[in-house]
Amino acid sequence: MVFVQDNESYSTKGVLRGLHFQKQYPQGKLVRVVKGSVFDVAVDLRANSKTYGKWYGVELTEENHKQFYISEGFAHGFLVLSDEAKFCYKVTDFWHQGDESGLAWNDPEIGIEWPHLVGEYKGTADPSSYKLDDGTGLSFSDKDKLWLPLKDTFKF
Repeated sequence: MVFVQDNESYSTKGVLRGLHFQKQYPQGKLVRVVKGSVFDVAVDLRANSKTYGKWYGVELTEENHKQFYISEGFAHGFLVLSDEAKFCYKVTDFWHQGDESGLAWNDPEIGIEWPHLVGEYKGTADPSSYKLDDGTGLSFSDKDKLWLPLKDTFKF
């Protein structure tokens, strides 16, 4: 595989990014954490796959040095568990404006078990009824509050 770009993001505790994917220009991503801790998740969106709609998650930390590869055709997201986190990732295609899409991070049909998260699903991706078990509120981008559930989202 060929990686075309390296990216780095910095986030604070309670930030949840995702679940993102590109429709026409899908990206493979090799992700790792160099500072702090995140729970990283991939969801299979390949319609003909035996694992369609299934998720896998792993905690990535600066101590465990784990890396996680997310294949093309998967939605990707992460929740910051530490006070701050520096997240690094390599991608197999560039970001294309207008091609990005997403999947509701809390869709009960998928059932992602986000660690340390408490709250109740209210029928949308809006995080206002959730927080971390230490009382930290969740922080989302406006677009991440609007993603649709699996049954209504794009399939590869």
